[in-house]
Amino acid sequence: MRLLRSTDLALRVLMRLAVAADATPTTRQVAADMEVPYTHAAKVVAELQHLGLVDARRGRGGGLTLTEKGRTASVGALVRVFEGDGDVVDCEGQTPCPLNSGCRLRGALRRAQEAFFAALDPLTVAEIVAEPTGPLLLGISRGPQAG
Repeated sequence: MRLLRSTDLALRVLMRLAVAADATPTTRQVAADMEVPYTHAAKVVAELQHLGLVDARRGRGGGLTLTEKGRTASVGALVRVFEGDGDVVDCEGQTPCPLNSGCRLRGALRRAQEAFFAALDPLTVAEIVAEPTGPLLLGISRGPQAG
């Protein structure tokens, strides 16, 4: 299964903030650290804020911080939110599949997708930034002085 770019970026933003310690990087700094366009990062940060996983403060002394809910969030639940409820394949699209009424593949793919999510369910954001990932993330971050 391939994740959407927004899902990947959401996970990376949360991981980056989980190791930020006392720093409160801005969305622009996080985008630069992750080498992604600011507009993409801003959309993802807005969704993470809406979900209560990130606090975002504007102005002097502002920046992004990971909430306790964000730190303990299930990776599987987060991936489900960003990926949506859609099927792995679109059997009903512009040209509906002629096998639609008797296909066994669609159900198998749906079960495989759920197994993928279920494998991520027990993992939390805090767990995925444990050694050796956390120090690597700190190494790529520019810190509050970057801009």
